[in-house]
Amino acid sequence: MERRFDHAVVHWVEHGSGVPIVALHGAGVDHREIEAAIEAVVPGAGYRRIYPDLPGMGLSTADGLTCNDDVVTLLGDFVDGVAAGPVLLVGHSYGAYLARGVAAQRPDAVLGLALVCPVAERSRNVPGHAVVRRDTDAYDELERAQWAGFDEYFVVRTGATARRYRDHVVPGTTLVDEDALGRIFAGWAVDVGSGAFPGPTVIVAGRHDSVAGYADACALLDSYPHAALAVVEDAGHALMHERPALLAALFADWLDRVDRK
Repeated sequence: MERRFDHAVVHWVEHGSGVPIVALHGAGVDHREIEAAIEAVVPGAGYRRIYPDLPGMGLSTADGLTCNDDVVTLLGDFVDGVAAGPVLLVGHSYGAYLARGVAAQRPDAVLGLALVCPVAERSRNVPGHAVVRRDTDAYDELERAQWAGFDEYFVVRTGATARRYRDHVVPGTTLVDEDALGRIFAGWAVDVGSGAFPGPTVIVAGRHDSVAGYADACALLDSYPHAALAVVEDAGHALMHERPALLAALFADWLDRVDRK
């Protein structure tokens, strides 16, 4: 499905019915990565799961967008126009940064917030990229040209994580408008507000995340007074692929807190 918002076209897929969950993927991929991850950890019944391609990625365009705050405004319009009511907002990496902006600018439209490996305006105290686990069969189902990207992203290298990379990450990397992202990322800073977001929140960071680290995630607690925070050992920036069972438990607690609000 797709819809035009001013000059840009947003493409998305969705599944199910019920409470809307809008999930925002990271930079350089498309909706298929976060779709695969969230479908594996969120109950299929009772939730309408909505996965947009972010501007300049997948099948979404970025016409008329000049900075990340423009993207946040677009996403707010998307939530209003497509979800037609308050949503649970999930973001991974860059998507988490945008989700924070939407929650700050449109708090009435966001029931709860889940931030997985969130990047910020700048990252501090980022650990070096170190392998946590490497199985002997980790590369058996990858093409040789895919090895470097897999190694750059994953610190848990198994047959299962390799398949997730091959099937859900790689396809979106071929559909990136580099010029559009360059233009948008030149205005990187997102207005995340100065107040506290009142909704139920979960923040999950990988101890071995060499992209976003975990220090900035811990520092978010003051801005999200109803947040649960987990820093996960044996996981990096690809945490949602590397530790899906643990992520499912954290999301189950978050969804329960939303239900009880």
